[in-house]
Amino acid sequence: MTNSETITHDVIIVGAGLAGSWAAMVAAQQGVNDIGVLSKIHPLRSHSGAAQGGIAAALNNVRPVPDTGPRGPLEPIPSGDQLVDSWELHMFDTIKGSDWLGDQDAIEVMVREAPDIIYEYEHLGCVFSRLPDGRIAQRRFGGHSSPRANYSKDYTGHVLLHTIHEQALRHGVKFYSEWYCMDLIIEDNICRGIVAMEILTGKLFTMRAKAVMFGTGGYGRAFKITSNAYANTGDGVAIAYNAGIPLMDMEFVQFHPTGLYRHGILMSEACRGEGGYLTNKAGDRFMENYAPDKMELAPRDLVSRSEQTEIDQGRGVGTDGQGIYLDLRHLGRDKILNRLPQVRELAIDFVGVDPIEDPIPIQPTAHYSMGGIPTDVDGRVLVDDLGTPVTGFYAAGECACVSVHGANRLGTNSLLEASLFGKRAGRAIAEFVLDGADLLPISGDPIAKNQERIQRFWDNPGTESIEVISQELKTNMTDNCGIFRDEERLLVARSKIAELNQRFANGQVSDRSHRFNTDLLMAIETENLLCFSEVIVDGALERTESRGAHSRTDYPKRDDEEWLKHTLAHRLEDGSPELSYKPVDIDWDKYPPQERKY
Repeated sequence: MTNSETITHDVIIVGAGLAGSWAAMVAAQQGVNDIGVLSKIHPLRSHSGAAQGGIAAALNNVRPVPDTGPRGPLEPIPSGDQLVDSWELHMFDTIKGSDWLGDQDAIEVMVREAPDIIYEYEHLGCVFSRLPDGRIAQRRFGGHSSPRANYSKDYTGHVLLHTIHEQALRHGVKFYSEWYCMDLIIEDNICRGIVAMEILTGKLFTMRAKAVMFGTGGYGRAFKITSNAYANTGDGVAIAYNAGIPLMDMEFVQFHPTGLYRHGILMSEACRGEGGYLTNKAGDRFMENYAPDKMELAPRDLVSRSEQTEIDQGRGVGTDGQGIYLDLRHLGRDKILNRLPQVRELAIDFVGVDPIEDPIPIQPTAHYSMGGIPTDVDGRVLVDDLGTPVTGFYAAGECACVSVHGANRLGTNSLLEASLFGKRAGRAIAEFVLDGADLLPISGDPIAKNQERIQRFWDNPGTESIEVISQELKTNMTDNCGIFRDEERLLVARSKIAELNQRFANGQVSDRSHRFNTDLLMAIETENLLCFSEVIVDGALERTESRGAHSRTDYPKRDDEEWLKHTLAHRLEDGSPELSYKPVDIDWDKYPPQERKY
């Protein structure tokens, strides 16, 4: 593998999901003519397309029918009637959902601009589900005080992604399908490009640009049971970390309450938004014991912990007792077929259950990464706790941490965040490039370093199976750094990761070919998983409190006096993380911390 080929663009975006595609489309609209988007899979297989239930915005199109309670049927709001929702309510729900770790300045930007992004989708041709009068339909979602999930049946992410992808193509954006980002080139705190592999040929390329953006998605594949696609191995997070960028709040990993039993495949929160029940093996709707006001529509962290408690106390279902039932039967055939067709299809295909006839066995599944690469509200990547940006480097979507989700994300806020902050990053990138940013030279040969990395895999005679190492890591993270954590298990997790790193050095890559070498790609992905999993565990071990998705059984209370702060992890020369902290942005007059009850 010897080549020194160079590709040059004004802008290179890594990741073709909603964040990356929005940034590309907007930058092109603003007048940037030379934009390249890399995706290690086909762009329309990006994980944004797997989101099902909706995208949040306070449109005020529907409300609960009077006198039927907060979980009763919904009706359209006639023109001129009193509104039930506002951006302020959306903001408070998001702050409360975040367990007060979300940065309130960023949250305000997101919720204020949310309606505009929905109408922009609509005007671009997005196929939303509709009310009888033609307005966009809305449904309930957990942790939201009003029905503000704007949806397209249970294919919402799919239709959003297709809409933006076609618009990016229309504006001349060039997509590199099945190209893998290997490395980030930063010199003198200026981002100058990336190193990428064309998966088809195995060739490495230096890709130079005036601006680079990461929209590389989440890292749920660090866990055994996950709703995440196989591609979600946190590559962008690991690459940035190894290039000297700190990672923020990595200990906060969301477990979705309703992954298919033993598979983890997502059963959308829309199931509960439409009125589905969660029951244990005795048939009890157990959420009344944990969140009597919200029931099944409590925030995800609370529902997942409630399910796991039922399972741990012997009330689970399934052959190993590790499941819970999601019961949709009372919704009726027509509603399931009209509102939840994909959920039904997945349940039939993967566990042989038709939800029209029988309850679906589910279990909590690793789902969303609240932490990631620290950015400001325009996607600029920040290199320290003082807010110093890396010139020319941007990030948005799940790989980024602008911290609108804090310690726990509310459902439907992720599609909103990826779209809105992808759009804002695209505008900032366009402004940066069009204001005269230079294409700066790159010192040395960045390809050589990455060729040596690959050659080490090939030259290593290796006795360890990298697939076995990968699976042991995922089991370790699930068992010891999962929904419930404590010092003893976290120390086991840390020790196990150290052991796996030692074994990885003796890992075997048997395929020496260049074309579509998936054996080599899995080795690189596993190295990335090991890299940031250590950051997750160290952050969780140090944070001696319970907040949002981070639940310590040995420290069951939230501790604002000590831990109302963000974690930053910097990579030391030996590869280990060094932790520091920075304050949360809080409006102490309007939204001071309070007890989080549902």
